[in-house]
Amino acid sequence: MTKPSLLKSLAAVAAVTASFAFGPSALAQAKAGSVEAGKTKAAMCIGCHGIVGYQASFPEIHRVPMISGQSAKYIEASLAAYKGGERKHPTMTAISVSLSDQDMADLAAFYAQHAGKGVGPDVVAPKPSEKVAKLLEKGACISCHGANFNKPNADNVPKLAGQHFDYLTVALKAYKTEKNAKIGRNNAIMSGMVKPYTNAELKEMAKYIGSLEGDMKVVPQSKFR
Repeated sequence: MTKPSLLKSLAAVAAVTASFAFGPSALAQAKAGSVEAGKTKAAMCIGCHGIVGYQASFPEIHRVPMISGQSAKYIEASLAAYKGGERKHPTMTAISVSLSDQDMADLAAFYAQHAGKGVGPDVVAPKPSEKVAKLLEKGACISCHGANFNKPNADNVPKLAGQHFDYLTVALKAYKTEKNAKIGRNNAIMSGMVKPYTNAELKEMAKYIGSLEGDMKVVPQSKFR
């Protein structure tokens, strides 16, 4: 198989797998999200995701991810994964188990609306170092996360460009974690992709991806509700 054909095959498999990776709740996304309802429900989220530079301390110190501007389907699927146990994190699990499917849809709609105009097709991302370029090519990362790591090939695949590199590093390492009751992510595609890398290599990749221009941001809240 030629290299372009291989990348297309990986992208196709990843897109199909992503549809099933988060369990039945993620697939049953028939409910339309309400931005206004999500604005009220986001009161439980702003203590972490509404503060610029806010850091979590588990499983290591890192900035919490920017979710404003992320795709609605990805946010919804991620919450469903925490609720279903495919993703493990004490704080996110505690929050997600209290959410209904409608709650998840509303929160996703609220945060997705903050997306910018997008990184135009003519924008050329800075080139990574030769070493990082080889690491990214090894994992065929762009085949799923798209041009400039900001145009995913499926709605429930995350945008990565501009995300906090320390969070990306922690998230990538989570896909390597097994048999841990408190941390880890269960996704066949991502687990298979990251396991060949050392943690130091994952950090280098994350630093490059985090340096790119993207749609995500932190939208500060003027007050806590």
